Amino acid sequence: MPKPKVLTMPPRKALALVAHDNRKKDLLDWARYNRGSLSGHALYGTGTTGRMIAEELDLEVNCLLSGPLGGDQQIGAMIAKGELDALVFFWDPLEPLPHDPDIKALLRIAVLYNIPTACNRSTADFLISSPLMTEEYDRIQYDYAAQLRR
Repeated sequence: MPKPKVLTMPPRKALALVAHDNRKKDLLDWARYNRGSLSGHALYGTGTTGRMIAEELDLEVNCLLSGPLGGDQQIGAMIAKGELDALVFFWDPLEPLPHDPDIKALLRIAVLYNIPTACNRSTADFLISSPLMTEEYDRIQYDYAAQLRR
């Protein structure tokens, strides 16, 4: 097993919000319900999703590229660089998407770097309402690079 290291998340989290076309309304409804909680965090979103949340909820959202144009990969890179603390990613499990490999890569990176990830509304509700979202949290991350060097 790789050696663990502890990374401390600040009370104000960097949170990525991503949704596929069939789930954008669900994410917007969720964000509207949780607007007060979300306003206390740094928000990032892919393309249309980020702009939609920013405009409709009057929240500051750092908008990246659209998912199929590289936005999912930008989110993954931010996770790998330690720039994101959590991911809310509403995706449609019944809709085959041309950028499925990007989606799988993003979810893999989120698990690899051990960041909280919500892929449905129930999990997102648990995540955003956790007291850990507004206090420091020591996240354990394994040094997989060391394992690969062996």
